[in-house]
Amino acid sequence: MAFLLNNTSLGSHLRSSSQKTDGAFAQSRRGFHVELGPREKDLLAENDALRRFKSHKKGVRQLKRVGDVLTLVVLAGCGYEIYARATMQKED
Repeated sequence: MAFLLNNTSLGSHLRSSSQKTDGAFAQSRRGFHVELGPREKDLLAENDALRRFKSHKKGVRQLKRVGDVLTLVVLAGCGYEIYARATMQKED
C-alpha cells in the first residue's frame, strides 16, 4: 500500500495537501466567494432561443414515473414466468 501511495498522483496530492496545512495562515479548502462577472451572468441568463430545449420538471417527473411502472411490470412478468416454469417442472 505504501508503494502505491508513493508512486501515484493520489499519494503526491495527499502529501502536498498535508504539507500545505502546516502553516499558521493556511487557507480553508472551501475558498472565498467571488462575484460573477458579466460573461458568467450572460451565460446564466434566460435565453429565448434555448427555451424549447429546456426540460420541464413536470414532464420529466411523469416520464420517470412511467419508466418506473414499466420496470415493475417487466419484473413482475419475469417473476411470474420463473414461478410458472418452476411449478410446471414439479408437475412433470
